Amino acid sequence: MRSQQLLAEMKKDVAATLYCDGASKGNPGHAGIGVVLLIDHQKITISEYIGITTNNLAEYTALLKGLKEALKNGATSINIYTDSELMVKQITGNYKVRSPNLEKSFREIISLLTKFNHYLIKHISRDLNKEADRLATSAIKTYLNHNDFK
Repeated sequence: MRSQQLLAEMKKDVAATLYCDGASKGNPGHAGIGVVLLIDHQKITISEYIGITTNNLAEYTALLKGLKEALKNGATSINIYTDSELMVKQITGNYKVRSPNLEKSFREIISLLTKFNHYLIKHISRDLNKEADRLATSAIKTYLNHNDFK
């Protein structure tokens, strides 16, 4: 009976992989986010314009959006990959968040991470984060083209 209960608990684990990136044309400037979420044999992508902000806040916004989407889709554990070394070091506690601009997003991210049974956040090179970067940049270009900004 115990082994059946353990097996049932193991099946409940829904692992997700998240690639996220934020981009800002100028700092601050027009900004966008890109999210690639792999969960339960599906791929969810998000490309969204977020207004005028800094690159760092765009990175945080992308992570927030990705975590919310993972939880909405039932993820219980998550591996997060981003090319923002600063954000990774702040989330892992190696660096303090010194910008008041990032503080609210930082606290919200930490709160969301506690909802997962397990998480890993890792810095990767831009080469390994191309799709999320493309989605973030595309959101900005689409907004600017649609609104006749150059």
